Amino acid sequence: MGIFDLVGDAEDLGEVDEMAVIDRLVTVAGLDVVDVGCGDGRITRQLAERGAKALGVEPDPIQAEKNRVAAAVPGLSFVEAPGQALPVDDGIMDGVFFCYSLHHVPHEHMEKALAEALRVLKPETGFLYVLEPMLAGSMEVVYRPFHDETEVRTLAYGALKRVVVPRFTEARELRYREPVRYDSFAAFVDEVAGTTFSDIPRERLDSPEVKALFEAGRTDEGYVFTQHNRVNLYYKMHP
Repeated sequence: MGIFDLVGDAEDLGEVDEMAVIDRLVTVAGLDVVDVGCGDGRITRQLAERGAKALGVEPDPIQAEKNRVAAAVPGLSFVEAPGQALPVDDGIMDGVFFCYSLHHVPHEHMEKALAEALRVLKPETGFLYVLEPMLAGSMEVVYRPFHDETEVRTLAYGALKRVVVPRFTEARELRYREPVRYDSFAAFVDEVAGTTFSDIPRERLDSPEVKALFEAGRTDEGYVFTQHNRVNLYYKMHP
């Protein structure tokens, strides 16, 4: 059992989608927030749509350029930068989000990335929201043969405990599960192989082993899997 599975005391929210969890835990309207390692900006855009002034930070130059030229959304902006060097002034952000991204930071920079998040947060009132996939669920079973993230997720969780926990007076740890749907195995391969920020070769995906595991998710409505996630929310930072 990996460290990401050791969350028996975490609050269990059951089956719910990622934005419903964010809506339940934080109100972002009118806030300045940064989404670190934002990928294609899916969550960043939804934060802006909820009234936040949202900055998406993405280190991959190809994806960062796609974000910059995408359709404009009021309150939304993007920049290319790594999590360990945020182009943000000290103490000006109401919230910092890491959504499925902390474990993608090179392990030697994880603690620095978290320190950067603390640096840009407003003293005492800023919050840190970290959403990470857990090592559980049928979606994880499909991914494991070609993209085993046990080590990096464990390192990320350890960095979170070392760097962040001592800096806040209040924290919540929650878990939930979310259905993931695909029309076909080809659609799954296209989606995963098409993300430049993860850089997974298509030939590692399109294999008999992965396809057999994927077929286990077949239903009358397509292919359905379960993704288990964990949220760590920190607030009331020590001055």
